[in-house]
Amino acid sequence: MVSALPQVNWSPPVLDSALQRVLTRIRLRARRRAAWLQRLWKEEGIHSGTLALSPAEIETYLDDRDAPDLEAQWLATEATVQVWNQQIAAVEAAIAQDSTSRLTQLTQIFGLTQADLDLFQICLAAALDPSLKRVYAYLQDNASRSYVTTELAARLFNWGRCCNLSAESPLLRWHLIHATELSPGEPQLLECDLQIRDWLLGYNDLHPSLVGVATIQPTRSPLAAWPLAETIDCLKQRLNNSDQAPIQVNLVGASGSGRRTFAAAVCRELGLLLLTLETDAIDAADWQTTFVYAQRQAYLDRCALAWIGRTLESRLWPHFVPGFPVQFVIAEPVQSLPAIPESIEYRIELPNLTLSERRHLWQQAIPAAVDWPAGQFESLLVQHQVSVGEIAAVARRSVSQLEEVTALIRESSRHRLGSLAQLLGCPFTWQDLVVPEALQAALKDLVFEAQERIAFWEQPTAQRLFPQGRSLVALFSGAPGTGKTMAAQVIAAELGLDLFRIDLSAVVSKYVGETAQNLEQILSRAAQMDVVLLFDEADALFGKRTEIKDAHDRFANTDTNHLLQAIETYPGVALLATNKKSNIDTAFIRRLRYVLEFSKPDAAQRQQIWQRLIGELAGAERLSVLEDALESLSSGLEMTGAQIKLAVLSALFAARRDRTSLSLIHLIKGIERELMKAGRSLSQRDRERLLLLNTAQ
Repeated sequence: MVSALPQVNWSPPVLDSALQRVLTRIRLRARRRAAWLQRLWKEEGIHSGTLALSPAEIETYLDDRDAPDLEAQWLATEATVQVWNQQIAAVEAAIAQDSTSRLTQLTQIFGLTQADLDLFQICLAAALDPSLKRVYAYLQDNASRSYVTTELAARLFNWGRCCNLSAESPLLRWHLIHATELSPGEPQLLECDLQIRDWLLGYNDLHPSLVGVATIQPTRSPLAAWPLAETIDCLKQRLNNSDQAPIQVNLVGASGSGRRTFAAAVCRELGLLLLTLETDAIDAADWQTTFVYAQRQAYLDRCALAWIGRTLESRLWPHFVPGFPVQFVIAEPVQSLPAIPESIEYRIELPNLTLSERRHLWQQAIPAAVDWPAGQFESLLVQHQVSVGEIAAVARRSVSQLEEVTALIRESSRHRLGSLAQLLGCPFTWQDLVVPEALQAALKDLVFEAQERIAFWEQPTAQRLFPQGRSLVALFSGAPGTGKTMAAQVIAAELGLDLFRIDLSAVVSKYVGETAQNLEQILSRAAQMDVVLLFDEADALFGKRTEIKDAHDRFANTDTNHLLQAIETYPGVALLATNKKSNIDTAFIRRLRYVLEFSKPDAAQRQQIWQRLIGELAGAERLSVLEDALESLSSGLEMTGAQIKLAVLSALFAARRDRTSLSLIHLIKGIERELMKAGRSLSQRDRERLLLLNTAQ
């Protein structure tokens, strides 16, 4: 059968009896043709071949002494060739009676007529015994034509002067032979495909165009929850149906969810191997040819095919060859799939692993998992909805510590969003987030729900009552600098997940429909990653639908509806941040689990922020010296947390430039710089008050 990698076979090829009979047949027919030509040449006298044209040779051509009917009459009556005629009849009868050889299988698989088989055999004979090429040149009276032509085949098999090799012939459609144009005026060179020759010799290598593209999928134990039995029964019924329509099974699931393993398990029950093909590794220019070779390989070795790759969406299935009866298309949930012509389609979506399945697989893949701390192990199971493939990939790294496993899981998925999102560090804790108590309590409720939601939604009752709307989406609204991004960082840190901020420039498009498609692509990838998504400026994506005045408004509203549906069905945690809550569609807001308002800090909160920043960055001693000034700053100046943070940063660098300790003067400079950004400045009264405080210090 087909190997996963091309195998080097050092043993000499052994011709079975069927191939021996082919060589015998072609040699006998060539011997008869040579005898006829020698008779003609003898009549001409000295024959000079292609070096010169003798008058006798010209007479032969003009008198049409090499006419097919004359040759046939001579072959039927000449006593010296009757033995060859009898031998040809005997070997051709033996070939016709053969029912088991690979040559017969090839004939039946590709529906070769007798004429197809004759032409194929003369090409095959030269591939099996290259010395016959010199014979072919002799039979064509041209030393440069040491190859098969349709004219040679016609004379060898008594078809007349020539034959028509149609582009519709299965020999060409399936690339069993190749026709090559050499030069104007010269007949086409016909030759047997070398992989077909090798297959007839008993080898089972991949065609060269499939190397690096196709592999045999190993068979592994399927998961108990997979719909394996139903799928096998359905396929068996369809395969036994007389209409013989090919079956296309669309296997949908996250990367690493076991789609290939599922397909291989199905094929095993059907008595087939599974050949998987990475379409992304096939150049667009080579797509049709590679497709044909893949289908041919499937028929030759009884391999179902499994196609996988994002380029499937842009590839068209060729219509000129019938597909193998069972084929799988492996895709992600949002991927649009092509249909194999005239096929019956089935869609199977592999479910995510349950908590108990993940626990069992971790302990099976990493024996040390039984000794992991129970609480931390449960946290891993809940927060990281890994797939079978991800568990296997981690296990191959030969790790045993829970911390190593967690780090590998997070690291392995970070590349999936590529340039569509930015990974944010999450160094903050609840103590760093200075917000009202009610808001902090709501944020902690959100974290708790994020931790518990996986187990909750696995309950059948919860699934029945909430068939939709299981996403956890929160809207953070408030003025810039009020802590929305920091809150997202704290939440991600508490959950032990990566935080990705979505790049709106990569999502929003001026073309109708593209924005929704871009968002769906991000969400489908993120759904496989166990991450927290942060959408800054969410109003740019989820704005209000407009009153319909023209076709553009109608399309714009359709795009908005798709965006809302996409985010609502996202299975992970998504945080939307906006400075303009009033611009977001109210119907969308009503469906969100959390809508949290981040207000500007009051005086007490501002003082807490000042104290925390200066205490950590300048030290407790400077904090003690500046304590009264900070109280005055907090009560007299309305600033956001981000403004205070940047003002402290500017003040610290000003102090370093002055080679002195941080003072109120440095803080005043930092404050003025931040206020200028907002078009504000310190009032004369505030400046004088602060300068008096500085003098008092």
